[in-house]
Amino acid sequence: MIADGNGADDAEAMDDQWPDDFVVNDRTCIVTREATDPKDLIRFVRAPDGSVVPDLKRQLPGRGCWIKAERQLVDRAVKRKLFSRAFKSETKAADDLGALVDRLLVADLAGMMNMARKAGQFVSGAMKVDAAVRSGAAVGVFHASDAAADGVRKIDQARKAWKFGTDAEHDIPAFLLLTGAELDEVMGENAFIHACALAGQAGEGVVKRANLLEQFRKGGLPQTKGVVDMPKP
Repeated sequence: MIADGNGADDAEAMDDQWPDDFVVNDRTCIVTREATDPKDLIRFVRAPDGSVVPDLKRQLPGRGCWIKAERQLVDRAVKRKLFSRAFKSETKAADDLGALVDRLLVADLAGMMNMARKAGQFVSGAMKVDAAVRSGAAVGVFHASDAAADGVRKIDQARKAWKFGTDAEHDIPAFLLLTGAELDEVMGENAFIHACALAGQAGEGVVKRANLLEQFRKGGLPQTKGVVDMPKP
């Protein structure tokens, strides 16, 4: 994360000192210049019209550049015109690029939730979530960010009971990423107040995307290294 005050000034000074021979590769963030695990990076490409396009699926053709999945770093890349430097060509990055990435991450998460639901690996309703958590089938818990505190507390108790009973290294992660109204907008009839992802490829894909969205918004490390680190039911 970039510190405020003098830390931010020092970081901007580094931007101005970007060496001419700096090489962008598939593991280097163009803002921090740190080699980073690919799962914690977001890829961007330069469109034919010179604009910056986020490539969450990492499938768009052409040369790409990478930024750690943190909103403040994307905003800084726009402000400091780092995309032009990375692509070594005049490149236009929209002022609201960070907001666009956030919307794309939300849409990707909602799509994965719907896919997991069809696969039987995403369930909603407080009682179903509580049962899945206590049985060890849940790999991630989701609440509307404006859900009633009592409902969240009861499921938190189930998470604590599971962790205590299994002596697990990691908690079952819990996410409060979207309000009820936002869930209605992106998920329609599949919206929920309380839900959980279940063990399996699709359910684990939901947790992976939720971790990325939370990391993008808050910075820092995700709640868990990954669901592969958690005990299996």
